[in-house]
Amino acid sequence: SVFSRVRIDTTRLDGRLALRVATTDGWSTKPQLGYSSAGGDVTWMAGLVEDNLLGTATSLTAVYSKTPDRRVFDLGHVNPHFFSRRGWLQAKYSNKSDGDRGTWLVGVPFYETAARHAVTTDGEAASERVLLFRDGLPDTTRFPQGRVERRALRVSLAAGVALRATTEDYVRLWLAGQWRRENFDSVGSTAFPRSVFGTVGAGMDVGRVRFQVLERFNTYARREDVDVSQLFHLGVWAAPRAWGYPSGRAGIGPEVSAQVAAPWRSGFAVLQAGANGVLTTGVPDSGRVAGALTVASQNFRNQTLILHVEGAQLRRAKPGNEFDLWSSQNGPRIFGIHEFTGTRMAWLALEDRLLITDDLWGLMGVGVAPFLDYGGAWYSDEPARLGGAVGMSLRIGPTRAVRGDVAEFAVGYRFGKGFTGSRWGFAVRKGVRY
Repeated sequence: SVFSRVRIDTTRLDGRLALRVATTDGWSTKPQLGYSSAGGDVTWMAGLVEDNLLGTATSLTAVYSKTPDRRVFDLGHVNPHFFSRRGWLQAKYSNKSDGDRGTWLVGVPFYETAARHAVTTDGEAASERVLLFRDGLPDTTRFPQGRVERRALRVSLAAGVALRATTEDYVRLWLAGQWRRENFDSVGSTAFPRSVFGTVGAGMDVGRVRFQVLERFNTYARREDVDVSQLFHLGVWAAPRAWGYPSGRAGIGPEVSAQVAAPWRSGFAVLQAGANGVLTTGVPDSGRVAGALTVASQNFRNQTLILHVEGAQLRRAKPGNEFDLWSSQNGPRIFGIHEFTGTRMAWLALEDRLLITDDLWGLMGVGVAPFLDYGGAWYSDEPARLGGAVGMSLRIGPTRAVRGDVAEFAVGYRFGKGFTGSRWGFAVRKGVRY
C-alpha cells in the first residue's frame, strides 16, 4: 500500500449503490536513522527506504548498519507486479564485513485467499562467517574461534493448486523440491569441503481466513489487520542417501503446524504450534518444536493489554540456526547482545500499551507501556538460563509514513541471569510486534 489509511464503504448516489473510497496519503520515502542500545551494546544504522519507487508501488531499500559483531550494507528490492499483474520479484544482497549473502524469490504466489494456482522459485548464495555464542560469549566448544565459515548455494522450486478457493477459505496441495550445496568449516581452512544435497516434498494447507481490524495495536493512527485465521499445514519431505545425505542423516522429514484463534469485539486470542524434523529409521536426527499464545484486549479505552507466551526447542541445529533472542527480539528487552542463545528458549511478556496522543503535531503517535518480561535461551547441556525485567517504555511511531514501525525507549529493573553490574537496564530499539 502507498497510503497510510484507506477506508471503503458503500453509499447512494442518485438512488444507485456506489462504492466510496477515502484515502490518506502516506510518506513512501523514509530516511532510516536508527540507534539502539541494550545492556551497553550499541547498534546504529543509516539509509533510505522507498516504498513507491517512481510511482510503481515497488520498494527499494539501501541501509548501512553497524552492530557489535559486524558492519553490513543491505540492498533490497520488492516488485509485486514483475512481468505481470500477479508476478512477484524479491531480492536482497547483504555485503558484510566478514562475508556476502544474497537471496531471491520470483514467481506467482497465492496472492489472495481465492487464488487457484501458485508457482515460485527462490534461492540463496552465501560466503560468510557464522558467529556462535554461549552465555553472552563466543562459543568455542564447537569451533576454536567461536565462529565458522559457511558457503552455500540453494535453489528451490514450489508449485501449488487449490482444490477449494473462496474469499473465506481454501484447501491447497503443494509440491516442492530443493537443490542445495552447503558446507561449514573452521575459519581459515584452505581445503573447504563440498557437499551436494537434494530433497523433495509434498503436502496440504487448509485455512479459514479471517482478519480483525484494530487500531493502536502495533502502530499509531492507522487500522491494522490482525490475522485471526484458523490454519493447518501438513507436509512430508524425502531426504534419501542417493541425493547426498549420509546414511546416519538420510530419512523422512514430516512437518506440521496449526493456528487456532478466538476473536472478540475488542481483542483476540491466537494459539500457534508447529513441529518438523528428519526421522532416520524411526529415530529423530534433527528437528524443531515450537508453540506460542498471544492474548490482546482493547476493552479499556486507549489501552491495549497484551499477554504473550512462547517456547521452542531445537535438536541438532545447524551453526547459526540457534536461538538468539537479542537478534530475533522475542525475549527480555533490556539485556545485552547474545546474552540469551541456545537450542531451547522460553519467553513470557505482559504489557499494557497506554495511548498519550494518536497524532502529535500531525507527525507521530506517543504512548507508554509498563511491561514484565521473563525468559531466556540455553543449550541442552546446561541449566536453564532465564532472566527478566519489570519496567516502563516510551513508544513513538510515525503517523504519516506508509508503514508505521514504532520505536521503543525502555528502562527497567532486571533479575535472574543474563547480565552483570547494575540491575537497572536501558534499551532503545524497534518496538515488539505481536
